[in-house]
Amino acid sequence: MSDQLLIWGGFGLLVVAMLALDLGVLGGRDQIIGIREALVWSALWVVVALVFNVWVYYFKGAEAGLNFLAGYLIERALSLDNIFVFLVIFSYFRVSPLHQYKVIFWGIIGALVLRALFIAAGIALIAKFHWIIYVFGALLVWTGIKMAMGKGEEMDLEGNPVVRGCRRFIPLTKGYEGDRFFARREGKRLATPLLVVLLVVSVMDVVFAVDSVPAVFAITLDPFIVFSSNVFAVLGLRALYFALAGLMALFHYLHYGLAMILVFVGGKMLLTYFEIEISVAAALGVLAFILAGSVIASMLYPQPAPPDPVHQPDDQSKADL
Repeated sequence: MSDQLLIWGGFGLLVVAMLALDLGVLGGRDQIIGIREALVWSALWVVVALVFNVWVYYFKGAEAGLNFLAGYLIERALSLDNIFVFLVIFSYFRVSPLHQYKVIFWGIIGALVLRALFIAAGIALIAKFHWIIYVFGALLVWTGIKMAMGKGEEMDLEGNPVVRGCRRFIPLTKGYEGDRFFARREGKRLATPLLVVLLVVSVMDVVFAVDSVPAVFAITLDPFIVFSSNVFAVLGLRALYFALAGLMALFHYLHYGLAMILVFVGGKMLLTYFEIEISVAAALGVLAFILAGSVIASMLYPQPAPPDPVHQPDDQSKADL
């Protein structure tokens, strides 16, 4: 018990310290985060995750260390698809680049709480009903196939239940109020459209968790490994967004690579029914091959880049919001 408290306590302190540094340096300024600075912070989050991986290796053993690395790589790869979603959301709501970082920061913090609940519920269900793991496997395979076939589909934000619910039940200001989520008008506390954007980002991240979290279940059911790999992958996504948002068109085949990863991981879970086990080392090799192949294919066969919605200057709310 004391070892578990030490591990969870060390993990919690590291995450809180990094979040405080991250928010204080990047989130406390009224200026756009440049690609170079975002790349530095993204690399820093990767280094922190790898150092933590070494810590897990020595405190929990070699198997736990490999499981964390595999889970982290899976979550990191699948979380890249969130960048496309953030681009669409910010473009739709015309969020100024000055305020995008704050939305992503608090949106992911909220989503991490919901992911923790999702992970706890998933592990509890698998422990009681082992056949659930086959349901998760089939879900991943189906999602991967759907993702590969639906590359050109657009997100329907008009029909998003969060957007419709906010429009119906939450009193909103007519426009943005800088980076504030709430504002006072005639003595009344009103929400701003930025709060709607925050809620949409948080909910969409949880939707992605339905795909990515079961993928880590294929590697391990250790709650600490599953949750910590999720945390490091998602927290590093904020800086990576600003580094890659304007470059995502260069990696247009990455979408299909992510779909292949979902199908592979789902298949790995289904194969356990036939008592066929794929080692973590072999799974890591397959993941690296798929990701490298999709990036190389994107560079060898480029396509024209669309306009970058991240750098649009308009700071007005959606007209019909």
